[in-house]
Amino acid sequence: MFNESKRVGAMRWRRKARERALRIESLAFHVPPPLIFAPLTRYATMVGMSTAHTSSTLPPTPTTDPVLLARLRNDLASARYTADGIDEILSAPARAALERENPIPALRELGPLAERGTASATLMRLFTLGRTATRAELDRALPHVRTEGLLALGLVREVGSEKSDATSAFTATFDLRPYQATDDFGDILWWIVSDLGELATGRALEGEHVLGIGGATSTLIAITPRAKVTRALDLGTGCGIQALHAARHAEHVVATDISERALTLTEFNVALNRDTLPAGHVIETRKGSMLEPVSGETFDLIVSNPPFVITPRVAGVETWTYRDGGAEGDTLVASLLSEIDDYLAPGGIAAMLANWEITAGAEWDARPRTWLENSSASALIVQRDIEDPASYASTWLRDGGITDRDERWAPMTNAWLDDFASRNVAGIGFGHVLLTKPRDGEKRFEHYAFIETTGSGPLGPRYAEMLRARAHLAQLDDATLGELVLARADDVIERRHYTPGDEDPMVIDLVQGGGFGRTLQIDTHTAAIVGPLTGEYPLSVFLTAYASLLEAADQAEHAEAARDAIMRTTRTLVEWGFLHIVEQPKAA
Repeated sequence: MFNESKRVGAMRWRRKARERALRIESLAFHVPPPLIFAPLTRYATMVGMSTAHTSSTLPPTPTTDPVLLARLRNDLASARYTADGIDEILSAPARAALERENPIPALRELGPLAERGTASATLMRLFTLGRTATRAELDRALPHVRTEGLLALGLVREVGSEKSDATSAFTATFDLRPYQATDDFGDILWWIVSDLGELATGRALEGEHVLGIGGATSTLIAITPRAKVTRALDLGTGCGIQALHAARHAEHVVATDISERALTLTEFNVALNRDTLPAGHVIETRKGSMLEPVSGETFDLIVSNPPFVITPRVAGVETWTYRDGGAEGDTLVASLLSEIDDYLAPGGIAAMLANWEITAGAEWDARPRTWLENSSASALIVQRDIEDPASYASTWLRDGGITDRDERWAPMTNAWLDDFASRNVAGIGFGHVLLTKPRDGEKRFEHYAFIETTGSGPLGPRYAEMLRARAHLAQLDDATLGELVLARADDVIERRHYTPGDEDPMVIDLVQGGGFGRTLQIDTHTAAIVGPLTGEYPLSVFLTAYASLLEAADQAEHAEAARDAIMRTTRTLVEWGFLHIVEQPKAA
């Protein structure tokens, strides 16, 4: 379980609208959520396509030199170029300004510190804010790898100097940022390399850009169940952060991408952080589109943040391979979901982010339901937000660096709106997709929910429990449900609402502190049962006792209706984690 996490980078300098849509899930940050990787979300580049970019200014990919990488890692740690280290040198107002895409307060604070030799300030200015550093400053900040080592690795280049000396200036060729977290397997301290973002370069992102870690990436990390498994697939790996996380609990991880550049950066990041992975755990990279590189294989875990952005397929509309799948509408996600079940081993889980079109007059889940109607996998689909077509177009145009001051804004916005109108699209839903392959003899289930609330803590462990609970409940009728031993979750409280002067509550709510932070209304019958559920006795014991109480109160005629209501609500409470199933020891 990811119970602590901190991400420092360019710190979520942009994409407020996008992160609203994608619903960043809490990872219990040491510091406020704005302190996450900034170059946002879409790093998966799974389907090839042409772009409007005719030439590339992206630098050659870095060189993987084990000796130099070991020196670099040690120097970065010694320099306190870590989440904690950056937190120490940047004030809260400067961090807030970065969140608003304004680097000036941070630069004002970091400049004097860098001049006084504070290594973390020098490195942040260089690798995240696009400023230069002299050879002397770099050699002082990274005394073992030094400037020559950075040049050999391809992480910096010299600028504006005819002769090379201590005063020569260097600029970063890649974004290099610290990443810290704590999971069930220990503390994590990684450094992640990706292409430089807009704030560092002053330019819009290029079509082949490989992004770092941002809102949706963090969300996928947070919603992924983390049981120990043998084989995992990171579909559309980008910079490789999902593969690194998976390798903490999967023995063999296959990371795929259609972008050779993304795969090379993944291999670089794996090499840089290799020592943090369990001995014998392997990350293998493969090039190819979608599921082609793993044809015929199955996995215990599949994670994917596919390039689901819906972009008009018309002349003059730019596309970015890190986010655009090259298909019309939401058909790329539809195609992936319709076949991914064949790649799951029995009991295996797929965790994905996706969006789907919502046709005018239709329910939000109409499209996802059609995608999964022939699937062998059980499904839990949770919509987290909806955007109207105009807001969606604005969000993704700004994501590509195109603002309303750009001459392309109006024609591209119109192209987006025309595209949605051609399919009668009234909204675009964003959400989490969790699939699991039933084991032999298990019944399949499908659940769809629109949940906008968010509780504390990561959702990965919650989703794992919800999938297990639903798989268990799918096999049970009411009689066998009554045999379960249930326990009320520790984070659940009860709230009662009264009309002034009345003795009986008007409304009874169960409120969840963790997970989605949901509030479910229950009746007095269910409230009487939930209270004593502490994991000691089967549910049937309490049902029998409650029926006796009704009989004693001359309300025996209500007993059957009360029992039916209790059983229906109990299923819902178990499905959403308000109640836990307490496993009983098997008889010898």
